[in-house]
Amino acid sequence: MNATRVALVTGAARGQGLAIVHRLRKEGLAVVAGDVLVAELHAAVAAMGDDQVLPITLDVSDEQSWADAIAATQERFGGLNVLVNNAGILHRAFLADETAEAFERLWRVNTLGPFLGIRAAVPLLKVADRPAIVNTLSTSAIRAFDKHAAYNSSKWGARGVSQSAAVELAQYGIRVNAVLPGPIATPMHDAATIERLSSAPLLGRAGTAEDIADIVAVLASPEHSFLTGAEVVVDGGHSLRITH
Repeated sequence: MNATRVALVTGAARGQGLAIVHRLRKEGLAVVAGDVLVAELHAAVAAMGDDQVLPITLDVSDEQSWADAIAATQERFGGLNVLVNNAGILHRAFLADETAEAFERLWRVNTLGPFLGIRAAVPLLKVADRPAIVNTLSTSAIRAFDKHAAYNSSKWGARGVSQSAAVELAQYGIRVNAVLPGPIATPMHDAATIERLSSAPLLGRAGTAEDIADIVAVLASPEHSFLTGAEVVVDGGHSLRITH
C-alpha cells in the first residue's frame, strides 16, 4: 500500500471539484481527478504539472465507469483513503413544466452517482488507513428553492444516501460526512445568477470554490477521527434569512 494518502474527487474539471483537488494536494494527498469533461479536466491537470494528480474519465451515473475508476486508482496509487463525491448538475424549471427525462437526469448524477461511488469504493476504503467519504450536497437539501424540484429532491436523496452510509460504514471505521454549500460562485451559474446570489448571504458575498474546498479538507482529514454523520452548512448565513 502506498504510504501517501490518496483521494478520488468527482466533478474535478472545474469549480468546486478542481478547488478540492488543489486543496487536497496542499494537504499532501495524491489525487485521482474524475470528470466527464475530459478535455477540460486534462487541461486543468496539465496546468498543475503534478504527477501526483491522475485525470480519469468518470461518469458518476455509470456503474462500469466507477469500476474502471477504482481499478485505475488502485493500479496507480495502490489504494484509496478518501472519496469526495462532488459531481453534480443543476437546472431550473417550475414543477409543472419539469420533464421526466430532465428530472431523472439530475437524480442519476446527484443521487445515484454518490451511491454508486460509495459502493464501488468501499472495498478499498475498508482496508485503508483512516478512511473517509465526503459528499457535496446543498442547502436545498434543508430548505427547498422554487423552480428547483429536480435539484432539491436529488439533493435530499443524496443526503439520505450520505446519512445511511455514515450509519452502515462506521463498523469499518469509514467516516462519512457532508458539506452543504449555499450561494457559491462556480461555472454552474451564469454571471447574472452569481450577482444575484452575492446579495443573499449575511456576509455580503457569494462563496468561492475555495471556501468549500477548505471544509472538504477538514472533513477528510484523519485529525478529525470522531466526526461522522456531520452536515456542515457553508452558506455565509444565507439559510438564516431565506424563505424561498
